Amino acid sequence: MDRFTVSLDETLLAQFDDYIHRRGYDNRSEAVRDVLRQVLENERLADADSGQCIACLSYIYNHNERDLSRRLVQASHAHHDLTHSTLHLHLDHENCMEVSILQGATASVRRFADAIMAETGVRHGALNAVPVEVKVTDSHHHHDDGDGHAHPHSHPHVHSSPKT
Repeated sequence: MDRFTVSLDETLLAQFDDYIHRRGYDNRSEAVRDVLRQVLENERLADADSGQCIACLSYIYNHNERDLSRRLVQASHAHHDLTHSTLHLHLDHENCMEVSILQGATASVRRFADAIMAETGVRHGALNAVPVEVKVTDSHHHHDDGDGHAHPHSHPHVHSSPKT
């Protein structure tokens, strides 16, 4: 691991030390690494050609809004390649919350999330995305579907940016 020295004025250092304390870091080095990772990941996610991501899209909507529930389901089905899972919660008599786990090209995930959050009746939408590397490997393991015949297949493996 390489080391480097950073000079900070007293005010910025006090604010950083307060941040470290609030977040529960053991030392400044861990905090600096996480802050740098976050800045670099945000920069990568802002780039239109930034590769793959895994994301959590959460939003609250009024299910009484005309055809909104149907439009949201249709949008998810139209983007089934991005949507891995959706959790639906009833908050009260009118409002629901949905949380969708998405994975795919960052630009496609962002466009889908923006379209969902732009629907009339959707409120409080947020997308939290993390850049990942997706590697498809030929896995030579088999699954027995109960018919006595093993079925080989490959799995995509998701790797987040390594913590250093």
